[in-house]
Amino acid sequence: MEGLDLVGRVTPKSSYEFTESRGGWNVKALDPRENGSTPSDRKFHVVAFDYGAKRNILRCLVDTGFHVTVVPASTTAEDALKLNPDGIFLSNGPGDPAALPYAVESIRGLLGKKPLFGICLGHQLLALALGANTYKLKFGHRGLNQPVKDLTTGKVEITTQNHGFVVDVESIKGAAKTTHLHLNDGSSEGLEAPDAQAFSVQYHPEAAAGPHDALYLFDRFRRMIDR
Repeated sequence: MEGLDLVGRVTPKSSYEFTESRGGWNVKALDPRENGSTPSDRKFHVVAFDYGAKRNILRCLVDTGFHVTVVPASTTAEDALKLNPDGIFLSNGPGDPAALPYAVESIRGLLGKKPLFGICLGHQLLALALGANTYKLKFGHRGLNQPVKDLTTGKVEITTQNHGFVVDVESIKGAAKTTHLHLNDGSSEGLEAPDAQAFSVQYHPEAAAGPHDALYLFDRFRRMIDR
């Protein structure tokens, strides 16, 4: 797995609009004049980099009130900004984050320009763009019973995880703030870079079936954009 760019095998070939919700309705097909009001007001536009995105992540973005445009992993920062987004989302995906210099370069070009939120591989790529390092775990974190501590609130979240690489916690110092840690091994589970308007988590808040302890993160992203 080390050194392998697997994202190129799973990312879409072209951009597309995603409109599906977790409830199964399609916001594009809804007519407010007939339905009273849409479940989400879709006030903000988010560009989602698809490194192998789980559909339920995109559904959660729609449910949070975002108009979502999904773009290939190779999209440059310049091309992403041409879409006039209010925020940028960095998805999960397979393989070694260090094997994706093109993705890191794009993210680095977006830092401080638009609010950013990353999940799983998106967390690792954001860390690399900020100057931190990643490494491969011996066994990886798998399954839906992983305990994570929010260092800001002191609360413990039960999370779903599926990753073999992690961010080096020590390397985050000076580049960003560590916000979440895995209680089993102390590995990185979240970071925040306030000056760059960016945050990310290693685990999957959208997991279904799975614990819903961390769904609040999508609302946090919206509040960051709505400042």
